[in-house]
Amino acid sequence: MLDIRKLRLLRELAHRGTIASVAEALSYTPSAVSQQLAALEREAGRPLLTRTGRRVSLTPAGTMLVEHTEVVLADLERAEAALAASEKGLSGSVRLGAFPTALRTIVLPAMLEIGRAEKGLELTVTEVDPATVPDLLRGGRLDIALVHEYDNVPSTMGPGIETEPILDEVVYLASTEPAEGVDMTVVRRHAGSRWIVGNTGTLCHTMAVRTCQSQGFEPHIAHRVDDFATVLRLVAAGDGVALVPQLGATDVPEGVVLTTLPIHRRTRIAYRLGSRFRPPFAAVSDELHRAARSLPQRPSTTDRSHIG
Repeated sequence: MLDIRKLRLLRELAHRGTIASVAEALSYTPSAVSQQLAALEREAGRPLLTRTGRRVSLTPAGTMLVEHTEVVLADLERAEAALAASEKGLSGSVRLGAFPTALRTIVLPAMLEIGRAEKGLELTVTEVDPATVPDLLRGGRLDIALVHEYDNVPSTMGPGIETEPILDEVVYLASTEPAEGVDMTVVRRHAGSRWIVGNTGTLCHTMAVRTCQSQGFEPHIAHRVDDFATVLRLVAAGDGVALVPQLGATDVPEGVVLTTLPIHRRTRIAYRLGSRFRPPFAAVSDELHRAARSLPQRPSTTDRSHIG
């Protein structure tokens, strides 16, 4: 019979492409991964891998086996969920990952409510970049996560991961100059401005750059900052303009003008196939949805800040 732990390694290899990256992600040595995959090939009785230099690709048999592995792993999640559901009361742990603005505005209120209502449930939280979530979920290091995407930066979770919507936010242009309208011409007017964007590789960075490019210019990037509270203070100091999603536009400093743009950021709950049937997962998911519904529709501002 095929070993499920070896099948997990084959699935990781299908996603990552190299034995070294699989070893790094799962805290194995490359030789250990190679040995386990070789053993799996012997169990299967046929070649599953083709090696070209440092990269490894799957044979048709290997690809077919990965597809079945996704189904098997989802069924195992459902089986464990059924066992958990047979117990009285909620117990166990749930490992949740989220990006910073969601941690502050959605996860923290949900944690407080879960702590009051479900004494036997332990919720542990990790701040994560949404781009790392699929690997963390598939590797079993997270049970549930909040991820986001923008209109012009869609994200894909890949096989074995399901998502469900939780929040749709508007995106603002943050500057110190009043602007009329909600179309993209307000962005074009800042073609010569200094821009504050997220760090390279983040979805927020890509969204800002693509938005500027769609208006015919490359942004002059003055600062790379991921924390939106700091971004807004830089804007208030007159040191640049920025694109800020609704969850990031809290406690807007005096003098900052937020102009609504026809761009949206969508936040979703992500989890492994089958895991949503676990009672602890359902409890956490329900509280996350409740916290998202309770968010104010407009960001908080000081007396002299302004929303357009």
